[in-house]
Amino acid sequence: MAIRYIEKKQIFQMDTKHSTYLIGLTTEGYVGHIYYGKRLKKEGNHYLLRTKEAPYTPSVYEREKMVFMDFFPFEYPSGGVGDYRESCLDVRGEKGNIGCEFFFQSYQIYKGKAALSGLPASFGTEKEVETLEITCEDPILKLNVVLSYSVFESCDIITRSVRIENRGTEHLKLEKVYSACLDMDNREFEMVTLTGSWARERYIQRNPIHFGKQLVSSTRGESSHQEHPFLALVTKNTTQETGEVYAMNFVYSGNFIAQAEENQFGQVRMVMGIHSNYFCWNLKQGESFQAPEVVLTYSDQGLGQMTHQFHDFYRNHLIRSPYQFRKRPILINNWEATYFDFNSEKLLEIAKEAKKAGIEMLVMDDGWFGKRNFDDNSLGDWTVNTKKITSGLLDLVTKVKELGMEFGIWFEPEMISPDSELYRTHPDWAIQIAGRRPTMCRAQYVLDLSRPEVVEYAYQCVAEILRSAPISYVKWDMNRQLCDIGSSYLDSESQGELMHRYVLGLYQMQERLVTEFPNLLLENCSGGGARFDAGMLYYSPQIWCSDDTDAIERLRIQEGTALIYPLATIGAHISDCPNHIVGRNTPFETRGHIALAGTFGYELDITKITEEERKMIPKQVAMCHKYQSLMQRGDYYRLVSWNEKKPYDCWEVVAKDQSEVLVTFVQVLAQPNMHSRVIYLQGLEECAEYQLEGTQEVYTGEELMQCGYLIPSILSSDKKGDYQSHLYHFLRK
Repeated sequence: MAIRYIEKKQIFQMDTKHSTYLIGLTTEGYVGHIYYGKRLKKEGNHYLLRTKEAPYTPSVYEREKMVFMDFFPFEYPSGGVGDYRESCLDVRGEKGNIGCEFFFQSYQIYKGKAALSGLPASFGTEKEVETLEITCEDPILKLNVVLSYSVFESCDIITRSVRIENRGTEHLKLEKVYSACLDMDNREFEMVTLTGSWARERYIQRNPIHFGKQLVSSTRGESSHQEHPFLALVTKNTTQETGEVYAMNFVYSGNFIAQAEENQFGQVRMVMGIHSNYFCWNLKQGESFQAPEVVLTYSDQGLGQMTHQFHDFYRNHLIRSPYQFRKRPILINNWEATYFDFNSEKLLEIAKEAKKAGIEMLVMDDGWFGKRNFDDNSLGDWTVNTKKITSGLLDLVTKVKELGMEFGIWFEPEMISPDSELYRTHPDWAIQIAGRRPTMCRAQYVLDLSRPEVVEYAYQCVAEILRSAPISYVKWDMNRQLCDIGSSYLDSESQGELMHRYVLGLYQMQERLVTEFPNLLLENCSGGGARFDAGMLYYSPQIWCSDDTDAIERLRIQEGTALIYPLATIGAHISDCPNHIVGRNTPFETRGHIALAGTFGYELDITKITEEERKMIPKQVAMCHKYQSLMQRGDYYRLVSWNEKKPYDCWEVVAKDQSEVLVTFVQVLAQPNMHSRVIYLQGLEECAEYQLEGTQEVYTGEELMQCGYLIPSILSSDKKGDYQSHLYHFLRK
């Protein structure tokens, strides 16, 4: 039994395989956080709530209630009643006041897990997950807060969400609704986050927690290039293998906040939820509001164990696509090959050459519709440009399929160009503030997905193209952020709902898409990696990781992404050199090895690369086929990080049954006068023997993990210099 209520102690205890989470009730009905950490062998106790010391609880010493409120470790703190730390819920009543206070009313524990209406969320069978719902009430407002905890015992994961129900008579405004809070004493915690910008997303950042608030957030209408809806607190000196980790990841694709706050008493409050900027939700009598889900995990074996827990959980309990563990086609995308300068003949030329090399899918990117020969027009006009696709889309797709290849296509359904028939007909469909000229980015505006007719139009544009030809893959892009937050559809009282309604409209479209086309391989994208988040993984098994396809830059980007997300979700392609963004030249083989730690494909003009590189593609395709299942299912270990100022980078993937391991080593910068480097493998069977493929070398698992494996300072005579790489494949005998 993963969840139990210990009535005599008024404690809820949730146990996963390796962790315990304790919630306690006070006499008044306050819901407090007692403990989260390494699994307890016996029942938990109440003393960590500190209710037997000053300032005591209000029923004992009401004179200092505010002092109590500002210190008590609340499970879900509300604003306006004396807790001056970050609140999770701010409610404005009809008289204009902000303030609410919640007391325990009831609970239920049940097998399984309910879906979250209109939102992506984790799932599991009644054998895999158990749920606790704690209902609290504000007796003045008659407002209920339902705190939901779903325990995935074998995954060491607890998911949290909150539902707000208005059972009173007032028309309320929700001005802040977060999804999770964790109050703990500070233990010299450090804060791990993922930050960056376009073309350098999700760099790992780590800093000590200090007094006050430190946070990552987005108010851009998407999870963003710049910051990521992930936060981990780690004990000092935590490594990949040692130390304690408390981590939260948000299953949401819009505005967010992830914050840690150290207060005057050395406590740390960790919160996550929808950002309160630009958010105000009307909650009328009888209505409810469902907040998105937060995935919570604890590790006492470092960041590596946290990574494994997230990876396994997302693979088995969030990603629904039939492609999750199915072989995915190796594709070639024409974007960096041609940009807007292509036609049917050019695409078929690329497809024919790609087919010879063993590539399995052609993806037609931006520029196939309207009058689009540059990025300043036609978004919203999703009709085939017959000047480019001369005999029509069906004919092109048919010819590609006759070659023995599948066909994919690019869309940007959420956007509208000022220079488009759609905008000339429906200028009010763009998000804008009445009376102000909308701010353009990339010469485009954003469609108002709070409008039902806009959602319907955008969806049908995509669906009608997919109905017209046998298309196997869609790349769904979104190339700018939201601003000028105004809707001609919503009334003045509801403008604060636009940002969240936008995300709900997006989810509605993608849910319809994967329902109508269940065998479609959907890849989400947002100017690269601006919407690489757990919410989008619910709809697509892979997301374009970054527009920066330079192999060396990808080392940092993919390391940060893989800290949370499985390798098979990371859109990664081999592109041409000099790289189109940074101008770097990297060996073709190295580009392949780094793309292997992702979905693997090509982003180049195969008709123009050198003959030597073209001949390498069949070998890379064979490499991908050989290791794809291992990459999809295996355990990922970060061994050495170039991001930590090492001259080389190294990671491994180990089969679940420990029968094989693939080590990828990248010599980023060559060094003079150096001996071989020792790499310590992880995750092997200690007593088993492992043979390095292609050699007679045999090692025990214990040797490879404890003594290490020697990698020469010069990988081979033909691999001198920077940016060289090598794969080491060990098989258990």
